[in-house]
Amino acid sequence: MIGKEFTKKILSPVIWGNLIVMALVAIALAFGVWIWMDRYTHHGEEIIVPNVEGRLIGDAEYTLSMLELQPIVVDSTYDHTKPSGAIMVQLPKAGSKVKSGREIYLTINSRESPTIAMPDIADNCSMREAQDRLRQLGFRIGPVEYKEGDKDWVYGVKCQGRTVMTGQRVPTDAVITLIVGSGEKEEELGDSTLMASPEDEEANSDVFDYD
Repeated sequence: MIGKEFTKKILSPVIWGNLIVMALVAIALAFGVWIWMDRYTHHGEEIIVPNVEGRLIGDAEYTLSMLELQPIVVDSTYDHTKPSGAIMVQLPKAGSKVKSGREIYLTINSRESPTIAMPDIADNCSMREAQDRLRQLGFRIGPVEYKEGDKDWVYGVKCQGRTVMTGQRVPTDAVITLIVGSGEKEEELGDSTLMASPEDEEANSDVFDYD
């Protein structure tokens, strides 16, 4: 008796009707999701990334936007030989195949040169040591300016004709001038000491003797 009732319920048109409706709904949902994913991922769509390196930022942004790509400036660098605002690096590279809406990361040439703090080299190291330290930091070094003093000893630093103090920030594209001892002072003092007569020594002692 129980078996007959169970079989009757299983074969009921209502149950089969509900099952068919549920199956159709599931198929419709799967088809809708498939269409949505296809549109969202732009399946089968390819855009070749143009070369915008060397262009100014405004021109690059316009070109990329016309292709439905999103330009994003992520970094800046400095090259005094390139115009300010020029694109230095782009990722993905030109020729890459991407989908519309893809972000294109740009590195531009800065409008101002970066600055670096002047290290403690004035009256603290030799000319060769100073030049090595400055080059490692990226400074440009110009002709040396000599003054009386210990040979090849750095007595000061100049930039654009002005004295630069330790810790003062200087543009990396500026030319640095080292003020270096010529060694002449020591030689002159040495010669004058050897050639000084007793009368000269008495005269000099009179000049500085205030007692």
